Amino acid sequence: MGNILTVQLSCDALFTRCLDCCVGRTTYVCNIEDNLVALRTKMDDLIEARNDVMRRVTIAERQQMTRLNRVQLWLTRVQGLAIEVDQLQEVKSQEVERLCLGGFCSKNCKSSYKFGKKVAKKLLEVSTLIDEGAFHVVADRQPEAAVEERPIEPTVGLESTLDKVWSCLGEENVGIIGLYGMGGVGKTTLLTQINNKFLDSRKDDFDVVIWVVVSKDLKIERIQDDIWKKIGLCDNSWRSKSLEDKAVDIFRVLSKKKFVLLLDDMWKRVDLTQLGVPLPSPTTASKVVFTTRFVEVCGAMKAHEYFKVECLAHEKAWILFQEHVERQTLESHPDIPELAETVTKECGGLPLALITIGRAMACKKQPEDWKYAIQVLRRSASEFPGMDEVYPRLKFSYDSLPGEKIRSCFLYCCLFPEDYKIHKMSLIDYWISEKILDNNDRSRAINEGYYIIGVVLHSCLLEEAGNDWVKMHDVIRDMALWIATEIEKEKENYLVEAGAGLTEVQVLQGIERWKGVRKISLMQNQIRNLPFTPICPDLQTLFLKGNRLAMITTRFFQFMPSLNVLDLSENRDLTELPAGISELVSLEHLDLSYTGINELPRELKALVNLKYLNLDHTRFLHPIPSPLISSFSMLLVLRMFNCNFSSMAYVVREVLIDELVQLDHLNELSMSLHSIRALERFLSFRKLQSCTGSLYLNVSEHSNWLDVLSLGEMKNLHTLHMQFKFLNDMKFGCVRVGTHAFQSLHTVHIHYCSKLRDLTWLALAPNVRNIGVSTCANMEEIISPGKISQVQNLDPFAKLEYLVLENLMNLKSIYWSPLPFPQLMEIRVNGCPILQKLPLDSSSAKDRKIVIRAKQHSWWANLKWEDEAAKNAFSHCWVHA
Repeated sequence: MGNILTVQLSCDALFTRCLDCCVGRTTYVCNIEDNLVALRTKMDDLIEARNDVMRRVTIAERQQMTRLNRVQLWLTRVQGLAIEVDQLQEVKSQEVERLCLGGFCSKNCKSSYKFGKKVAKKLLEVSTLIDEGAFHVVADRQPEAAVEERPIEPTVGLESTLDKVWSCLGEENVGIIGLYGMGGVGKTTLLTQINNKFLDSRKDDFDVVIWVVVSKDLKIERIQDDIWKKIGLCDNSWRSKSLEDKAVDIFRVLSKKKFVLLLDDMWKRVDLTQLGVPLPSPTTASKVVFTTRFVEVCGAMKAHEYFKVECLAHEKAWILFQEHVERQTLESHPDIPELAETVTKECGGLPLALITIGRAMACKKQPEDWKYAIQVLRRSASEFPGMDEVYPRLKFSYDSLPGEKIRSCFLYCCLFPEDYKIHKMSLIDYWISEKILDNNDRSRAINEGYYIIGVVLHSCLLEEAGNDWVKMHDVIRDMALWIATEIEKEKENYLVEAGAGLTEVQVLQGIERWKGVRKISLMQNQIRNLPFTPICPDLQTLFLKGNRLAMITTRFFQFMPSLNVLDLSENRDLTELPAGISELVSLEHLDLSYTGINELPRELKALVNLKYLNLDHTRFLHPIPSPLISSFSMLLVLRMFNCNFSSMAYVVREVLIDELVQLDHLNELSMSLHSIRALERFLSFRKLQSCTGSLYLNVSEHSNWLDVLSLGEMKNLHTLHMQFKFLNDMKFGCVRVGTHAFQSLHTVHIHYCSKLRDLTWLALAPNVRNIGVSTCANMEEIISPGKISQVQNLDPFAKLEYLVLENLMNLKSIYWSPLPFPQLMEIRVNGCPILQKLPLDSSSAKDRKIVIRAKQHSWWANLKWEDEAAKNAFSHCWVHA
């Protein structure tokens, strides 16, 4: 008989399983409506959680941090799930209509079952993502590059010293190396060569190379901040720490690294232990290299090796000199080459003198000019300690400046601190207010000011520090101070203690020196209060910019009847002006920008000669009392960019605009407007349009659209910042580029315009150089092909130098096809995840290397290129933001 398999199954168990199956399917159908409501609620909670995470990520990324991969993965999953939930919501009505019997049954059970199951599943997924989104940390710091390349010009004669120093860097028993020599001899250049050489050689794999400028006004905290910026992150918590705590933090990090610390321009011993820098030793293998003018500093620093940076031998000096004198000049007369060699010898091999005097003689084609130069260079005119061989040679370039006016403009630059970047336009404003330049024709004076800056730059007495900035080499500044305080004392009579770390006690101790002085600069010090009453009958200029001023006594200005220029800017703790400011009846130039002042006192009405008033970035300023502004009948320049007028009533703002119209001499205006009504009122006056150079629009009202061409009537508008939270569109009619507006516009910043989808109107600004767009949630395109047909003769971005795009989550395109970008220097992209292509091809920015900055290399790696040639052309342009 065959085997018999017997299976016994309880009828109760079979019934239970069938019941569970039926009940489960029925539950999916019965709970559809409740689950849909719960899904919507939970999804709203998830979106809020996502927004909170994104807000934290944005703040972290602004602090140069990088979001964590798991955070990005979570955000991506949330975005995908949101799309899926939206898809379910789209068919919700159709599925709900199929339900019957009070929602307990369906006309299409199979369809309702599948739909109900999906809803339940998504509800579970949403709940899970909410739980997973409770991140304690959303980002971490991006590691700095081990060494940053520094700009340097071609050099002559430093090769031997460079080789010696480089060799010492490889020796275990040499940890501290000093480079000393007179000012202008090339110490900083040599240190720069050492820094850049680490780019080409691993040199025992140093972890980090740190560059710090020490300067004469030694400040331990600033040096600590520079070191920490390189090895950590100088955030708010760091800034609030004591010097001792900062030293502990620096030591904790550097003691675990093999580092090179390059300290430039030391005037006295720097206590490395006080900084928190571990002392180099054979066990740490770290190095410190510094430059100084004094061999005593090498001893005080206990340098294991130190080298004197010598002046150039004649052969090398002659080569360097010829590089800065035109060949046509040397060949213009048979006597000039021999005379030029004599001039070279008189420079004593000092590179700074060779370059300065070489450029000064570049166009001198008469032998008499060279003979005179030799005579001047042989005069001894300096008693300055340690610089008696330098200043007479450098002073020749000063003496060679064409005219007393240009020499006065040059000397004015020494009022600013060492290593200070001076804004060209601000410098010209000072010159105009000081009447060095003619203040009756401002336009002509501005042109002349730029011409003078060019002359001084070409004479190598100033250095370029960016497109709009200049600075003085410290040796040149010392020479200028020597001239202003010793040589030209009777005429100029300067007292300059800028960047000297002075407190009010130290100022009071030297107050007697103020008598008889014409120009005083106490910029960039630690002065908090001015409780005394100086007697300064001859004082014309007073710089108090960049201190910590909180209080000025009412009588401080009582005995300054000749004061013409007063700069109180960048004193953020200064909330009010003393009533005694009314004593300054001669004042023509008052700068209150970047201060914390909350009101302008009515006593300012006494300043009837005021011609320049700067209120830029006074963000706490309350409504200006009327009719204060109109009482300044002589006013030429009024700056109110990013002023806090948002708290003013409409009528108050309109009264202010009416007062501006009454200023007959107003020539230059920067303005902040906070409503559409105020903008319309402002634009109704052609006079205000014609003199406005900078405009800040910060509008929170709901606006469907703005006619952007209404702004184009401002022919001198060069800077435009816009923040329209609820502006839907910026419209313009059919226009011909080059024949209408925005010819002067060079800087545009668009922030927090959450509804704008494009900025096609930028095609109307042919000379725009800087564009910044950030935090515009719905921005999809910069230039839209759908709107560009309105613009004829299009040549967009022909002058563009910098393009910054940040936190534009929906940005897909900058421009739909490649552009030439003949002037482009840098593109910065952060927080633009779906921007997958840049308008570049192999011909864009041809023969010019541009920088493309981005925080995430993954964004760069995933960019789509026009072709392989374009990809190769820009393959080395990415730089971490």
